[in-house]
Amino acid sequence: MKNAAAAIAPYGSWKSPIHAAMVAGGSLGLEQISLLGPDVSWIEKRPEEGGRQVIVRLGSDGRRLDVTPAPFSARTRIHEYGGQSYAVAEGVLVFANLTDGRLYVQETSAAPRPITPQGPFRYGDPIITHGGSRVICVREDYSLAADKTSTGGRGEPVDAIVSVNLGGDSSLPMVAQNDSTSVAQDDTSLGLQVLVQGNDFYGAPRLSPDGRSLAWLAWNHPNMPWDGAELWLGEILADGAIGNRCLVAGGPDESVFQPEWSPDGMLYFVSDRSGWWNLYRLRQDCVEALHPMEAEFGLPGWVLGLRTYDFAEPGRIVCTFCEEGAWRLALLDTGSLAFEPIALPFTHISGVRSGDGYVCFTASSPVESAGIVRLDLGTRTIEVLRRSGERLPDPGLISTPQAIEFPTERGLNAHALFYPPCNRDYAGPPGERPPLLVMCHGGPTDAVSPSLSLGTQFWTSRGFAVAQVNYGGSTGYGRAYRERLNGQWGVVDVEDCVNAAHYLVAQGLVDGDRMAIHGGSAGGLTALRALTLCNLFRAGAIYYGVSDLEMLAHDTPKFESRYHLRLVGPYPESLDVYRERSPVYSAGQITAALIFFQGLEDPVVLPRQSESMVRAARAKGLPVAYVAFEGEGHGFRRAETIRRALEAELYFYSRIFGFELAEPVEPVMIENL
Repeated sequence: MKNAAAAIAPYGSWKSPIHAAMVAGGSLGLEQISLLGPDVSWIEKRPEEGGRQVIVRLGSDGRRLDVTPAPFSARTRIHEYGGQSYAVAEGVLVFANLTDGRLYVQETSAAPRPITPQGPFRYGDPIITHGGSRVICVREDYSLAADKTSTGGRGEPVDAIVSVNLGGDSSLPMVAQNDSTSVAQDDTSLGLQVLVQGNDFYGAPRLSPDGRSLAWLAWNHPNMPWDGAELWLGEILADGAIGNRCLVAGGPDESVFQPEWSPDGMLYFVSDRSGWWNLYRLRQDCVEALHPMEAEFGLPGWVLGLRTYDFAEPGRIVCTFCEEGAWRLALLDTGSLAFEPIALPFTHISGVRSGDGYVCFTASSPVESAGIVRLDLGTRTIEVLRRSGERLPDPGLISTPQAIEFPTERGLNAHALFYPPCNRDYAGPPGERPPLLVMCHGGPTDAVSPSLSLGTQFWTSRGFAVAQVNYGGSTGYGRAYRERLNGQWGVVDVEDCVNAAHYLVAQGLVDGDRMAIHGGSAGGLTALRALTLCNLFRAGAIYYGVSDLEMLAHDTPKFESRYHLRLVGPYPESLDVYRERSPVYSAGQITAALIFFQGLEDPVVLPRQSESMVRAARAKGLPVAYVAFEGEGHGFRRAETIRRALEAELYFYSRIFGFELAEPVEPVMIENL
């Protein structure tokens, strides 16, 4: 509600208590929930500690304890993007440590002890076997990556599912497992056994309740796991090897996600064989659907260990599902197949874990920041165990999103969330419309949901309107919507972002002469392509953005090294298409001012991509700024980086759009202005 005495001030110049430091400090990441009896554990990504990831445990006595001591960081870089980095069992914690990549075991209050040797390995998605004697996980072996002859000319790391003895002697020298077959391998001195090998990628090893069977996911180039992945099942033999393997579901055109065993020993999973990620199970060697609906019960597997469901008890699943971009929670009876949505005040729910009569998950809403939530399944009462930011803004500063569906090319519609300016203490001058910031998410399979983000409110509370576009290719609207981008990256996504801006101008909601476009990673390509194809935007902010698609064919790490083949076309046969859609080759068509942000240790989008665009903008005489950060990779983790980037982007817009800042910030050097 507006204050009756609201001051009249130009949009963009409003004073806001949502400072960049508050955004950076409130960007505590919460993920990877695990339950053990009454105890709840999770990972905290702490920008104030340089992005260190800490395992935190909340005991039944209500006390919150940091489990992993400094300087350990429970983070894995497997497949570059990482994911599930730890597992807990009675009295035992196993985690991957960022700095050396090794697996560590931590027993009760003892110091962490390494159980894998030093060497070029990465581990992820661990599970502790029954009895707590071994850990099964995915391993990425870089010892052969430099030898292109042994890896088919690719020079890539080798994936495998391995079993590691929790009591192994980690002081022994590194031993590489060079056998590329699927036969189990033993090294008794290291206590390590390779269980499954031969596919390009693996994920989600899951042990049956009786310990006799192992399920896992596998996929191969050129597929990403959301394009096509396979669910395999094998018997654990007396010597620990995996025998009697069979393919349960999946293939090159079917994506399988999150296999799980029910407490009574039945295998469940998510598949998009119907065009939507829905729940299935394997019963008497037949795959059956549980509750078909046009909704998504799965996610794109950019990281390992993602979860959307768990077993509340042997005959009941608690699950989260997405309809039209918003996530809800439900109970599914595995006998009657009755499906009961649960009314909750959240619009984004993930990481579902079920305990004795309760369920934990991360959740957020348009007015609540992300938090670890515990829901009592009997009373339906909610308890927030931890928030990403303890300080919430005044409700009079929170802009709530409006879901919009707008027309785009080829007679189709696309989706976006529109955030109007909101600050109870200010109003814009009569007749003036606010500047628009169009945000292009990364992935490009990612999606934005209607959840409170201080990063978004930083802009809207200063008088900007924000449009977050779920362009064709985004997750949450079914496989067909996701596949709109196949062969059309740099086309469909750009059209949808441009048409979102046109739609908002036509509705009279924003100033068509003061629009900027903002994108990171894949979204950076979308933003740069939009700037080369039209003069709609006066400014662009690019965070570690792709500018040269051809570089992806040479410099991209293994996980997404063939992704471009599906999104753009065969290489080098379609070299002309790659260059046509690479902003670096059409930078001369850009007329907008540009600011680039880049981590100098980014292994996914190398700094030279941003730097080549900076040189091109400089040569053309465009206003351009370049802000680089030592020690940052693909996605900024440090509080000081997040703060500096936000303030620099705000300063940049103030100079380009011509408004005064309410408070001074450190200037950024803008060339040619």
